[in-house]
Amino acid sequence: MSEMQEKTEADKHYLRQAWLILFLSVFYGAILVGVQIGLSGRIAENKKQETYSQIPTLVPGAEPTATKEFLVRGSNGKESRVYQARNASGEPMGWVFPGSGAGFADTIEILIGLNADMTRLTGLYVLNQKETPGLGNYITENAFRDQFHGLAAQEKFLAVAGTPVGTNQIKAVTGATISSQSVCDIVNGTVAQYRQAALEKATHP
Repeated sequence: MSEMQEKTEADKHYLRQAWLILFLSVFYGAILVGVQIGLSGRIAENKKQETYSQIPTLVPGAEPTATKEFLVRGSNGKESRVYQARNASGEPMGWVFPGSGAGFADTIEILIGLNADMTRLTGLYVLNQKETPGLGNYITENAFRDQFHGLAAQEKFLAVAGTPVGTNQIKAVTGATISSQSVCDIVNGTVAQYRQAALEKATHP
């Protein structure tokens, strides 16, 4: 076999391999997409159940079964489902706003507890995160989350590496300032975008 023929056969071999790799990539990609679509409903339902389970902690005195849901359009034009937390008698006790945003490693999803007129935070819960183990994932700990309790909802939160000295400053998790500030940014953005829309929706369902 001549060198030219050998080169042609080698090219054909590489071409077949390339097509095989491309086919397998598309095939397994389609499988992953199918699995994701199939599980998306279950994932959403699990998050909703977890949200309801956290309502009594995020809004003291609230009864999950008395919670009322509203779909509101924020100032950013996006719709979000918010939760008006009520006690067993149906009296409004506060609100729970789901929020999400970019963290250091991936998207961070949180639940923000607010009092009835949304002037103060009553709690914070990290619903989902994939931050660095042993560093950023400490945003899930009470020592970090409890700092938000009772602070003014309409003032910007800021994560600081040292001891907080200003209004609405939050002591960042050691070695994870980015993750800490990401949570602050999510709270800032979520409250600013949906507070007024939620109040109007509750007043005029």
